[in-house]
Formats: sequence, C-alpha cells, structure tokens
Amino acid sequence: MKLPSVKLLAVLSTLACLAGPLRADWPQFRGPGGAGLSDAKGLPTKWSADSNVRWKAKLPGRGLSCPVVVGDHVYVTACTGYQQDRLHVLCLDAAPGKQIWERQIWGTGSTMCHPTTCMAAPTPAADASGVVALFATGDIVAYDREGNLQWYRSLARDYPGITNNVGMASSPILHQNVVLIPLENAGNSFSAALDRATGATLWKVERHKDINWVTPLVVANGSQAEVLFQTGKEITAYDLRTGKKRWTHEAGLSSVSSPVLGDGQILIPGSEFTVLKAQGDSSAPEVVWKSNKIKTSYPSPVYYKGRIYTLNSASILSCNDAADGASIWQQRLKGKFWASPVIADGKLYAVNEEGTTFVIDLGASDDQRRILAENKLGDTFLATPAIARGALFLRSDGWLYCIGAK
Repeated sequence: MKLPSVKLLAVLSTLACLAGPLRADWPQFRGPGGAGLSDAKGLPTKWSADSNVRWKAKLPGRGLSCPVVVGDHVYVTACTGYQQDRLHVLCLDAAPGKQIWERQIWGTGSTMCHPTTCMAAPTPAADASGVVALFATGDIVAYDREGNLQWYRSLARDYPGITNNVGMASSPILHQNVVLIPLENAGNSFSAALDRATGATLWKVERHKDINWVTPLVVANGSQAEVLFQTGKEITAYDLRTGKKRWTHEAGLSSVSSPVLGDGQILIPGSEFTVLKAQGDSSAPEVVWKSNKIKTSYPSPVYYKGRIYTLNSASILSCNDAADGASIWQQRLKGKFWASPVIADGKLYAVNEEGTTFVIDLGASDDQRRILAENKLGDTFLATPAIARGALFLRSDGWLYCIGAK
C-alpha cells in the first residue's frame, strides 16, 4: 500500500482543522472557527437569577471580553485600577465555577477609551496548552493551564505609534501553533502572526491607519490556509504561514462586526452585505451576491443551515437566504445589542445590554411564536455568550454566569 506523502498529510491536517473541531469547546471569540455555533443539545431555554444557574462567579473588574472554554477550564479577562491599567487573566473550573488561578500584569500602553468599553475588551484565545490574552493597551500574555507564564510582550513598547482613543477590541485567534493578532488603529497599524510557543513575530503586515474592531477569520482556499483581515474599506487574505498577500476585495465593509463562513463562502457585513467565494488560488474571489437590505450593527452575523441571521441597530433580528440574500422573516427584539447572537440545537440566543437573553426558535413557522423565552439577569451585558460543556457562559460587567440544568 502506498503511503500518503508528508505534503499531502500536511494539507489534510490543515483542512481538517479548518473544518472545525468538535464544538464541545469554545476556544475563541464566537467559538470554533468564529462561527457562533455549537453542537450542544438540551440547553435550557428559560432561566432567572435563581433558576438554571449552575454557578455565578464574581469578577475583579470590568471587561467586554467573552469567556472561552477549553476542556474543564474557563478563561476570562478583566481590568481594574483608576486608569484601567491593572490587567487580569482568570481561570475557573467549568463544573463548580471555582477559581483555579488568577494572574495580573500592568498595562504599558494608553488606557484612553470610550466609557462604554475598557482595556479588557479583546476576547482571549485558548487551546489545550493554555491561554493567550490580548488587552486594549497592546499588552499580550500567554499562560499555560496551570497559570505559569509562557511569554509576554508589550506591543505598545515595540510599536509606540499604536493609538486608538476610542478603544481597541479586536480579538486574537489561534490556529495550530500561530497566534493571529489584529492591531489596526489610527497610528502604527498592522496585523501579525506570533509564534504560539514563544510570542516571537513570525510575520507582520502594514494595514490601513483606521479605527477597527473586526476579529480575523481563518479560511481554506484550495490547499492553503488563509487569514482574512477586514476593515471598513476592504478585506484582505494573507497566507497564514508567510503573511504573503493572496487577494484583496475592496468595498464599503463593517469596521465592527466580523465576517463568517457559510458552506465555503465568506459572508461579510457592511453597507452592502457581501458574499464571496474563493477561487482556489491567489486571484480575487468571486462575488456571489450583494445586498444593501441586510444590515448589521455591533453584533456579527451567524450562518446556520443555509440561512444568515443578523441583528441591526433597530434591534431587528433578520433571517435571510444565504443563496441569494432574500428575506425570509424578521423579528423585533427589545433593548440595545452589543453581543453577537449564537446558535445551538435550532435555537438562537441573543443577549441585550440590560441582561435579557432572548431565545428564538429557528424552526418555528410564520404563524408560530418564535420567541421562546426572555430571560432576565438584571446586569449589564456587552459580551457574546460562550457555549460549552452543555451550558451557556454569560459574562456581565461584574459576574460570570454558567447557565445549565443542574
């Protein structure tokens, strides 16, 4: 029997990773692959402060970062201090919610930001070996599962021109042994890949000098892995290993909500919601369709079973056909939404700023009520939920909640 070549094995390994791991973990912003999807079954549809809350853990300070979960470890960041320059990384046991460890560092970059946000805005990224946390100060740190320091870098000292007086919030992501960081801002603007083991720069590319909050997306294009960095002006694909530019698509895109994959296509929010299909080489991708009727605000879109779900600034949840953008239904929700919706077991979970989680039945017909529940926790929520270990993890300004049947 002829054995596959080393090159073929590497390609198969890359494609397997991009296809997405089992969704028992939630290792980055919006979960595996940034999709906002979970395979979890049996999540509760109704809860309150004293019902279906497995545990509730007090956090040391504010944060817009989302919790991430790998195995039995939950990681979350926070910031404290008069100038938000005390930066915290916490690790909790996913089952009882007991704190395993907490580590703190001093912020070295600017802490100026809009009062809505804070220095603990980027969501950390985790894998089986530990966690990597980026803060809006430009400080980035890696700890192993036991809380031992692996490496630390002050990007504000390495690149003193970094500046974003509104506040940086784009999140790092991990792909195999590479940490991908978006530092697109009004000053020294760039995106880079760091070595997961050491924090050393593998490659760095200059980017538009503009305020931006979009999290990168890793995709497969043919046999190669690419990372997409999106700004309000364009979306560009770089070879994940070398940083070489593969292609650019220029358009009026969102500088807040992030792109998502759907059946091999790239779904990009913006003034015109755009769907691209990669060509399998370095040529510009094909535009499948565009629509100026599909609007997003702060929340990122989510794709599920051939449909695209978006939340706009009027708090209207829209369901559109991913094949052509045609409207299928709309549902008005209450409140203001910063958090992105997530989906599990045919239900969409959307958390508003006031702490009410709307549970939407995606299988309901037009003559049925789609809102299954409005669950109130009475706190301020700006972070996107995580789904792992049969539970929802909701992060407020002061608390981390684990929602699940006891």
